[in-house]
Amino acid sequence: MNDVPAPEPGAPAGGLRRPAVDAAQAARIASALYGVVATATELGSNQDRNFLLMSADARLAVLKVDNPAFSVVEIEAQNLAIERLAEAGVPVARVLPGLDGFRIQRVSDDSGTEYGVRLFEHLAGGFLLDAGYLSPEVLVGIGALVGEVSAVLAGFDHPGLDRELQWDMRRALAVVEDLLPAVRDEDRALRVWDAAERAESVLVPLRPFLPVQPIHGDLTDDNIIAAPGPDGRPRAAGVIDFGDLAIGWRVAELAVTCASLLNHNPEDPLAVLEAVRAFHERFALSREEAVALWPLIVQRAAVLVASGWQQLALEADNEYAAERMDGEWAIFEAAASIPLEVGVAAVLDALGVPVGALENVGELLMLPEAYVLDLGVESPLLDAGKWLGPDAEDTLGVEALRTHDAVVLPYGVPRLTRTRTDSRAAADTVPLGLQLYLNRALPLAAPWPAQLTRTGIGEVELRRADGLRLAVGGLAADPEAGGESSPPARTLAAGEAFGEAPASYPGLTPPLSVQLVTPDAPEEVPRFTSPGLAPAWRRLLRDPAPLFGLEASPAAVDPAGEQLRRNRTFSSAQERYYHRPPQIERGWRHHLVDTGGRSYVDLVNNVTGLGHGHPAVAAAAAEQLRLLNTNSRFLYRSLADYGERLVALAPEGLDTVMLVNSGTEAVDLALRLAWAATGRRTVVALREAYHGWSIGADAVTTSAYDNPHALASRPDWVHVADVPNPLRGTHRGLGAGVGYAEDLAADLERLDAEGRPVAGFICEPILGNAGGVLPPAGYLAEAYAAVRAHGGLCIADEVQVGFGRTGEFWAFTAQGAVPDIITIAKPMGNGYPIGGVITTRAIAEALGHEGMFFSSAGGSPVGCRVGLAVLDAMEDEGLERNARMVGAHLKARLEALGERHQLVAHVHGVGLYLGVELVRDRQTLEPAAAEAAAICERLLTLGVIVQPTSERRNVLKVKPPLCLTMESADFVVEALDHVLSTGW
Repeated sequence: MNDVPAPEPGAPAGGLRRPAVDAAQAARIASALYGVVATATELGSNQDRNFLLMSADARLAVLKVDNPAFSVVEIEAQNLAIERLAEAGVPVARVLPGLDGFRIQRVSDDSGTEYGVRLFEHLAGGFLLDAGYLSPEVLVGIGALVGEVSAVLAGFDHPGLDRELQWDMRRALAVVEDLLPAVRDEDRALRVWDAAERAESVLVPLRPFLPVQPIHGDLTDDNIIAAPGPDGRPRAAGVIDFGDLAIGWRVAELAVTCASLLNHNPEDPLAVLEAVRAFHERFALSREEAVALWPLIVQRAAVLVASGWQQLALEADNEYAAERMDGEWAIFEAAASIPLEVGVAAVLDALGVPVGALENVGELLMLPEAYVLDLGVESPLLDAGKWLGPDAEDTLGVEALRTHDAVVLPYGVPRLTRTRTDSRAAADTVPLGLQLYLNRALPLAAPWPAQLTRTGIGEVELRRADGLRLAVGGLAADPEAGGESSPPARTLAAGEAFGEAPASYPGLTPPLSVQLVTPDAPEEVPRFTSPGLAPAWRRLLRDPAPLFGLEASPAAVDPAGEQLRRNRTFSSAQERYYHRPPQIERGWRHHLVDTGGRSYVDLVNNVTGLGHGHPAVAAAAAEQLRLLNTNSRFLYRSLADYGERLVALAPEGLDTVMLVNSGTEAVDLALRLAWAATGRRTVVALREAYHGWSIGADAVTTSAYDNPHALASRPDWVHVADVPNPLRGTHRGLGAGVGYAEDLAADLERLDAEGRPVAGFICEPILGNAGGVLPPAGYLAEAYAAVRAHGGLCIADEVQVGFGRTGEFWAFTAQGAVPDIITIAKPMGNGYPIGGVITTRAIAEALGHEGMFFSSAGGSPVGCRVGLAVLDAMEDEGLERNARMVGAHLKARLEALGERHQLVAHVHGVGLYLGVELVRDRQTLEPAAAEAAAICERLLTLGVIVQPTSERRNVLKVKPPLCLTMESADFVVEALDHVLSTGW
């Protein structure tokens, strides 16, 4: 079959105005040329006309009316490239033949202008343009798709590829220069030209080494079809619009894609490196291409801005071009927000290109004695929140100078003192130079022949012939310079003195600061940078420590490497959070801090009820360890002290304590007590419950979250009762609590009839793993009454929900119920392993008839001292009240999100044990499990640590340390609102 009919002679050439075809005409063309009877809706385009066709039977297709500027041979090349990609398995919209069998049709408008017309298959899905935020996994998929397209097109050849297009990145600067007069905003025009010209200076020496091949030329977010993946995130599902197919730089294909992706996460332009790595894995870039990539991204952004203005000047009614202008400017600002040299370095780092070594660093000042001041994330000098003090660095510097001649603040080591809490963006924690405090003034000498230039008050730069720079700040006054603190410009010989490092007084005078800057770096280098930009900057600078005769700082921490190290020695069954977990090495109150100095609000650590790093707990453990740590068979004071405190907090009648070292052990012990006291075996547990991992505790754990086969694998002594979930359960609304209790009573009757009378009933007063679900009012009291009527004991599992988390010390208090046995653990030791049971003397003594009870670590002197410290701190710091007040505020704000976001169906819980339930449909309550996981991943990037729970995995569990503040609660809600608004 021929692909095209012969064109009519004398077809006039067109400009870049779009064809004069409207939707009604498009529908008539579809009917006449293709036999497709359909309604037409115009889609956007800068230079062609595209129409979505929908026929009566809902079949879809796309009609494209090509700009008359493009010849038949160019269009034919596009069609053949599409077929080549389709045959290679790349998802593309194929061209359909007309009634005459040709894939290119011709039409003329009233003025006689002739246009090419094509009908394309419709690829299901939306445009990636509309997807909002794009996750790392989505960016990887995009990069892989673009790499596949490039690889397939590499061997394609056709005369229609030799075209001169304004989108050809080989002539980007010329295009910007031609179109810039159309930009009516003078400031923007100047910025665009400056950025494009600077990018060109990088590209000029690379031009001969950049491979050319056929490229799509416009693989952007509006030419990549997105289909929702299983997690609700968009997936790159197809490629459309080959109107810019031509010969071009291979790397330009990737640059065009990356530029369009900047608009999806402009706060983090380097996020596009995920796509770059994926492209490189499929179709490897040369080093020259890697260097050219970021300059090309900048130039593409510049072309977009200039072209958008020019198109509106040509067609004032082009709504498509008008709507895109803000987005195109956002792309430009994101690309230009990173210094060009840093963008280049970031690409090289992402692709694993080795860093070259520096030769002949030399000596600037040989220190007689130096103390390296540790301001890092793990520094013991910064315990107990000292890092949050505004003068922490100065205070520690003063202390160090009392006993040392020189105090060094090292290069490249993230400073905890620079960390910001409750911040969506990581702070600039990584120093890009070395700082030095001195007890006495010392002379400085040029480490190599250099040109010295004064750059500011007390600041000079020494530039070596090869471009290596030494930036020195904080110099003493120079008498020869009229009292100024910077010497005059001159040429220095190696070893020649050029200034004096002054005696320093932290907080009053600045330290000497030194940066060693490679020739590849920009002229302006910041003193500090963020953890995300640090790898790129480290390629552009070097550690100045050898200039002082010091050892270089250790290499940056590699969380991915740490994960691999863990994987080599631990089972895959061991749970972990996040696909790419940060390495957490510091906690303070309700914040966690990773090795880059990035802080996160911790919403998951209910074990540390007081908060991380509590000094009283640390002191109690340390003091007792220095004295004694043994087991409870010995007599020591703290065991009785702790037992008395716990009994005093328990309901009247629960007067006996048995201590173990975990919640799992506590549950096991409670089960044994119920069996011993009743002489029975059957235990009733609720569906969706979690009680522990040992054989006994796991037997009453029914949550499919931890074990998908839980309900089918319970031992015969366990009976599973219905979970009293007021949102999803059998009974809802008023009276639901009584309804569930009556169902439980009926279960107990059946167990009696089967000869399996109940020994114990175990449940959490708040259903933790179900998502912080509150049982309906009255349920627990009625359930306890029914169990006791059948001769059983009631076990309240308070391991997760007790110790003040609900705003009251015991969670069962709100239900007006009193259990026979309470299991306790997690927050008892604020991270130190303590667990226990509180019960009646009679129940506890029943176990004694079967044998002695003992737990090696349970009730140890250290455990008791820590437990007492926790109870003291809870009282002193008013944590129950804080949980009540902050929890109520947080719940109200989370519930308000449900008014704006359909995904938020319900907020469970009370106090600081909450669960945000996410659903795809509020009528069917279809769980949004994949979305919940993706949202947790996105929130991590914004400084919030939260995880999904419930057997449907669709509830965000909110169980932070009880010291959570109102400010941090608001920060969490605003971050979640941002994610729900912009995507995940």
